[in-house]
Amino acid sequence: MSNSVGRRLEQYTLKHPQEVLIVTAEIAGEEDRIAIFKGYSSSLMQATAFDPDVPVLPDDAKILCIDIVRSPYNPESPVYIQQGLTWETIQHLL
Repeated sequence: MSNSVGRRLEQYTLKHPQEVLIVTAEIAGEEDRIAIFKGYSSSLMQATAFDPDVPVLPDDAKILCIDIVRSPYNPESPVYIQQGLTWETIQHLL
């Protein structure tokens, strides 16, 4: 688990606390949006487990796109740094 997709994205946000990652992914056949900030993940559409060891973004999730927004994240008026990144394009940042 230490090298999972979710863990790698969380580690990125620890190194870049001024950024929030908004990940749109397909999980178990349903679309979800996940905010990742300062090493923590939280679903914006589903309930999130209280246990931080329970991955919000499981390894079998299909990442549809990743947006990088400036912190603090305001869902009504996000300040985008980059939009529509794929898993392949963001890996060089990790």
